[in-house]
Amino acid sequence: MPHVQSLVFKPGLFKNNFGLKHNSLSLIVMITSKQLVVCACVGEVLEQADYLYSCAETEKLYQLLLQYKDSDDAEFLWRLARASRDLALLPNVEAERKKQLTFEAFEYAQKALEKDEACFAAHKWYAVCLSDVGDYKGVKVKIGNSYIIREHLERAIELNPKDATSIHILGYWCFAFAELPWYQRKVAAVIFSSPPESTYEENLLMLGKTYLAMKDKEKALLWLTKAKEYPAHTLEDKEEKRNSS
Repeated sequence: MPHVQSLVFKPGLFKNNFGLKHNSLSLIVMITSKQLVVCACVGEVLEQADYLYSCAETEKLYQLLLQYKDSDDAEFLWRLARASRDLALLPNVEAERKKQLTFEAFEYAQKALEKDEACFAAHKWYAVCLSDVGDYKGVKVKIGNSYIIREHLERAIELNPKDATSIHILGYWCFAFAELPWYQRKVAAVIFSSPPESTYEENLLMLGKTYLAMKDKEKALLWLTKAKEYPAHTLEDKEEKRNSS
């Protein structure tokens, strides 16, 4: 049996705003030493994982987090998704292993999102990993996924407006679709009602927001000014111009 520490607040100990005693108040708080150890372990593992990530110890990080692949904690799962993806991107990884890790990363990101929809990092890495698996599924799937990718990036930014990485990735998304090749737009127009759209001005706006999140006001002002000065050719351009003002 684990040791149990109990704090008992007996009836009549507290009074309400009218000076009357709470005759029925009996609050019992029970904290087991086992629960304390588990909480401490979770914090320590995440701290170790973040340290390994900062040191670019990709393989060690992956092996550490792999032990928690069945965890119900989104904090473990999104980190494992990121580690799996980083491992897939290493230059010495064989093609088949790269593909396996890419799909594995998406699976972990998906699980993280299922465990905690309010976790901004789960949304961010779900978007990134969904984009990665699209590389193996052809233009039709990749373009179809692009709508979902943008939604999750925007949700990540909504949950954490100060995360520069999410803003940067969304900016890259905007840039990529601003220069989408004509034949891919044709495919998208046939499959869907219209292809995903973005503008260069929107990308400039995202750059400005990225620097703003990084607290680099000088560069933020530079890119937001560029976004404001960019010629407005479409309704979307005009909307982005208003946002940059």
